[in-house]
Amino acid sequence: MTHILSAVAWPYANGPRHIGHVAGFGVPSDVFSRYMRMKGEDVLMVSGTDEHGTPILVAADQEGVTPEELADRNNRIIVEDLVGLGLSYDLFTRTTTVNHERVVQSMFETCRDNGYMVVRQTPVAIDPETGNTLPDRYIEGTCPICGADGARGDQCDNCGNQLDPQDLIDPLSKVSGKTPIFKETEHYFLDLPALAGSLASWLDRVEENGRWRPNVISFSKHLLEDVRPRAMTRDISWGIPVPGWEDQPNKRLYVWFDAVIGYLSASIEWARRREKAGTGSADDWKKWWTDPQALSYYFMGKDNIVFHSEIWPAELLAYNGEGEGGGEPGELGKLNLPTEVVASEFLTMEGKKFSSSKHVVIYVRDVLERYQPDALRYFISIAGPETSDADFTWAEFVRRNNSELVAGWGNLVNRTAAMIAKNFGEIPAPGQREEIDQNLLDAVEAGFATVGDNIANHHQRAALSEIMRLVGEANAYVSTTEPFKMKDESQRERLATVLNTLIQVVSDLNTMMCVFLPHSSNAIDRVLGGQGDIAPMPQLVEATDLDSGKEYPIITGDYTDLHPWERVEVKPGVLISKPKPAFQKLDPSVVEEELERLGLGEPAE
Repeated sequence: MTHILSAVAWPYANGPRHIGHVAGFGVPSDVFSRYMRMKGEDVLMVSGTDEHGTPILVAADQEGVTPEELADRNNRIIVEDLVGLGLSYDLFTRTTTVNHERVVQSMFETCRDNGYMVVRQTPVAIDPETGNTLPDRYIEGTCPICGADGARGDQCDNCGNQLDPQDLIDPLSKVSGKTPIFKETEHYFLDLPALAGSLASWLDRVEENGRWRPNVISFSKHLLEDVRPRAMTRDISWGIPVPGWEDQPNKRLYVWFDAVIGYLSASIEWARRREKAGTGSADDWKKWWTDPQALSYYFMGKDNIVFHSEIWPAELLAYNGEGEGGGEPGELGKLNLPTEVVASEFLTMEGKKFSSSKHVVIYVRDVLERYQPDALRYFISIAGPETSDADFTWAEFVRRNNSELVAGWGNLVNRTAAMIAKNFGEIPAPGQREEIDQNLLDAVEAGFATVGDNIANHHQRAALSEIMRLVGEANAYVSTTEPFKMKDESQRERLATVLNTLIQVVSDLNTMMCVFLPHSSNAIDRVLGGQGDIAPMPQLVEATDLDSGKEYPIITGDYTDLHPWERVEVKPGVLISKPKPAFQKLDPSVVEEELERLGLGEPAE
């Protein structure tokens, strides 16, 4: 059994999340984690809401609430949405816990004491209208390297280079539209040049393993071509205080340093909660972080690659004392670097980039209120931005739901169960199987290896496509054998054999499908005479901060009693009732209605 950390990007709590976000961090991490658990691996899937930084301050000021109030509200919205989507976190927490603050400060102190946090004077951008410090991402201008418009103060999406806001040509504040004022102030910088050699060696090793997506490894190595110290503190009143600068309350640790440590702090919180509940030890987190044999996979969209293949590994190397200046690991011990950064490309919507401000957006909550969660999970898994940008269109969403989920998979389940309910009322025992029966059974059983290997290697589109290919073979088998025409008593044994073959195939396919479509797989499991628990679901739990007593919602769950990733023989005699459809067919009018909501189409009549 291998310890596998599923480290899922932390959604930012300045507002609800849209479907482009969960296409990058949410569904891919859940599919992978569910599969690995079914294979018998010990998975720890952690994340939480990222709640510090100027964007929270700006949004709170616009609404006339405190940053804490805004973070509390959006944390709950995000938690409810992710539970509704069925994401099986062991712990989904937040960055405003006392536990997180302590872990972050401990990491900072060790990085500083090892010599990798250096103090420098640097120009800071001030909005001339509000007087507030501007985060790098709230400054836009022309990229000084490639000349693209809309480059941010921290990075140009066009050429991928990291930037400093003062380097932008014609920079403007996104808050007021005015030209920022730059003034000199003192900050801590992560000494990336002193860590560049170790970063390069690590990237060389992971490239040799050949597991990383080519676009991710090439982008990551490109980052090393322009390595310079990066500021890890900011002039801001909302964030984690800087150890040693307690006399400067408006100096806080920057979100670049703070948020990525959440993977570690959430793991520690998970272990502490287990100890408090009497189900484990407070040191259990170390199985995933200090055991050299443990594996860790980080899931995100491509705009987060820089934080996970450069900033976070550099922090870990600095903490471990593995840069050119040496040093000693802190009290947590030597920490593992990522095994793989699993970054997806961008999901666009109706050919346009997602933009909440421009109303080109559909929030997760809106989809969950109007459609089945598995319809969205299916679209993301079969047509999402795995290795190239993908476009979400309502026409394609409806088409895939109706022609693939309803007419393909749902139809196979329904007619199999309906024929058994009508003719036997229970799973029939098979007679002598013919070649056509055995060929289908063998093809589907072989799917466990093919589909599983694709999921393990983060080829989820290929995995789900293979399942749907097998669904097609099973539907073709029905058309060829025509069990619905076997009316005569002399055909009863053959009918029993065909229907037994079919329900075994449906059971196998549902096992494979449950990592992609947990809600409907549980419903189908009940159709097949099971308990409806083939895919354990996450729970929203009202929790208390382990150190401060503040209450907030977390996501957790018990994922230990699992169906194995293999064929389990169906049992003759299990009662089968007339089924209800697992999937809802969508009216084509949905397309016009949704486009009208977006202001992208003609109003529906």
